[in-house]
Amino acid sequence: MVKMATYFGMTLGAFVFWQSMEKVHVWIALHQDEKKERLEREAEIKRVREELLAQARQKDSLA
Repeated sequence: MVKMATYFGMTLGAFVFWQSMEKVHVWIALHQDEKKERLEREAEIKRVREELLAQARQKDSLA
């Protein structure tokens, strides 16, 4: 009986551990995706800003 209870407890513990690790993994993956998207947006903003500054410099040099 004790062996059966121990086996059940260890199985339940392993299941709970597995599920919690899966949730942690999903959480980490989501945050990495958010960070990647944020960095891509910042790079796009920087690129557009550089283009606009280059256009403004070109416009000033022609005027």
